[in-house]
Amino acid sequence: MLTNDTHLSCISLHARRSFSLAVISSEDSVATNGFKMHSSNWLLVGALLSLAGAWNVVHADGGSERNCSTIPPYLPSTAVNTTLQLQALRDAMISLNVSAYIIPGTDAHLSEYIGQRDARMAFMSGFTGSAGTAVVTQDKAVLWTDSRYWVQAERQMDCNWELKRDVSISSITTWLIQEMMDPEGIAFDPFLFSIETYNAYHYNLAQANMILKSLPDNLVDKVWENRPSIPSDMLFRLPDKIIERTWQMKVEHIRNQMRDNPYKPTAVLLSALDETAWLFNLRANDIPYNPFFYSYTLLTLDEIWLFVHPNRVTDDLKTYLNSECNVTNCVQLLEYDQVRTMLKNYLTRPGVKVWIGTEFTNYALYELISPEEKLLTSDYSPVLIIKAVKDETEQRILKEAHVRDAVAVIQLLMWLEKVVPEGKETEMTAAQYVNVCRSKQKDSRGPSFETISASGPNAALAHYSPSNETSRKLTVEEMYLVDSGGQYLDGTTDITRTVHWGIPTIFQKEAYTRVLMGNIEISRTIFPSGTRGVNMEMLGRRALWDVGLNYGHGTGHGVGNYFGVHEWPVGFQSNNIPFREGMFTSIEPGYYKENEFGIRIEDVVVTVPATTVHGHNYLAFKTVSLVPYDRKLIDTNLMTPQQLLWLDEYYLTIRNVIGK
Repeated sequence: MLTNDTHLSCISLHARRSFSLAVISSEDSVATNGFKMHSSNWLLVGALLSLAGAWNVVHADGGSERNCSTIPPYLPSTAVNTTLQLQALRDAMISLNVSAYIIPGTDAHLSEYIGQRDARMAFMSGFTGSAGTAVVTQDKAVLWTDSRYWVQAERQMDCNWELKRDVSISSITTWLIQEMMDPEGIAFDPFLFSIETYNAYHYNLAQANMILKSLPDNLVDKVWENRPSIPSDMLFRLPDKIIERTWQMKVEHIRNQMRDNPYKPTAVLLSALDETAWLFNLRANDIPYNPFFYSYTLLTLDEIWLFVHPNRVTDDLKTYLNSECNVTNCVQLLEYDQVRTMLKNYLTRPGVKVWIGTEFTNYALYELISPEEKLLTSDYSPVLIIKAVKDETEQRILKEAHVRDAVAVIQLLMWLEKVVPEGKETEMTAAQYVNVCRSKQKDSRGPSFETISASGPNAALAHYSPSNETSRKLTVEEMYLVDSGGQYLDGTTDITRTVHWGIPTIFQKEAYTRVLMGNIEISRTIFPSGTRGVNMEMLGRRALWDVGLNYGHGTGHGVGNYFGVHEWPVGFQSNNIPFREGMFTSIEPGYYKENEFGIRIEDVVVTVPATTVHGHNYLAFKTVSLVPYDRKLIDTNLMTPQQLLWLDEYYLTIRNVIGK
């Protein structure tokens, strides 16, 4: 552990205390592919609150959650009056013979994070959590969400809304079947449904002879008068120094995949935002925490159609993309909203076949591709599969980004070790401090997600992020968990450390050590190339299982190069692709004692060739996160000699790389 703290302070205490703490945030983050899917919708809270009119309810210090059973009903000040938008939506529904309208909390690209203009569920209900589905009828408004958000929903929704403490599609369709008299009156926006989601709704409703009505023109958008606009800032290209593969090389690679495919597709449709950004080496700031821009791409064997907002493409970028011509390697810039029309036109050509990745293609585009002979599906598009393996330049710069990031995290931990005993710091000030530390590093582009800064019982909530309401004071009596990450021009980072500044209990030390043992066991594993993460995931749990402990989230997820902090399809879940050399993934086992403490240890690793005595084509993980663990929480008596050796070598690497 580094002990020389001469240069470890990111900002002076005086400067730090001058920062405003009036940060609007929420406790929302969604569990998927690892567990950390944090909401960006808090950005909308100010706008949502402005909708509130005169309340016919009591606002008092009667608690933080609504009470709709009293007369008059009690609403906390955080609740949003949704009367006007509900009436406007119901009027729009009547004009189209819609009896029930389904409003998912996603966007047209099925993104983990959504932009402000896509937060339709939040606009209609006031609820800003990132997991949920709303349904509006002429006399009811109902929200379904999971247990992480029940309290938040009760704080944010007014009494126009009913909360269903479930998130399954079967629960929603059961309710619809019970409530609806019109078998053809249930409508949805197909841009906001995945193929799998549509199939689940369709199957369940068909049992009651009900059908879904596809309405590509979103009804919420029609009544959202002050809907946030598309960002006006320009797209930008990555600098040549961090690019090994030009966009022309990537296009040719994908076209070769099409030519080699035995089913002979003539086009690939790219729907996920990171697919187009990767293909053309472009970035923007349309989505919080993610450097993406609204776009689709239709890549054929002799054409390239980029659906974007052309007014955001500079003349230099047009030259870069060869957009003034229409031959094989010219990118034709088309309006973002024309994607359905142009896809439909393309499908009228004889002999065409469109290749899609079903995980990220919305139903609005999928439903156009018929007959079946014109469709080729795979779980993931060829772009996502190719992007998952980093080239040599991407590997090098992503490692370099983690070195700079480690400095920032160590600065945070050293600062906390010094100031927490003074009793003045909170979960929120710690989260702000690490953001400042990262901002001072070279090529910093902000955080890669909302920091999970959690002390004591808050850390037992695996997806918790502090708010003004919930932020606890940091003390030497409690464990502290900080899960944070940064966006840099050359890489994306994600790291979790758990510490204790006082005297941990025997059980806390045992639980922490067993979590660390799980991290190490996966990190030191040698495995054949092509092994699926799900087949070694249990190594991260075995030390916990030995004593009857476990954790309820995934064990790891892919990480990008100035992309999303959760990069599909790499990781340890059943729907992740097999590991190959050059992939980056997190390893993050944990343990959570309800109402007491939480532990998670997360590192990012890269798959590298392994040397074995007899076999060939084997891989191992090399850890690129370089931040020490908390020594006082480690019980070395529980660890094997091999684990201790790995730990010693890891610490030596930290000293050699970060120490200087």
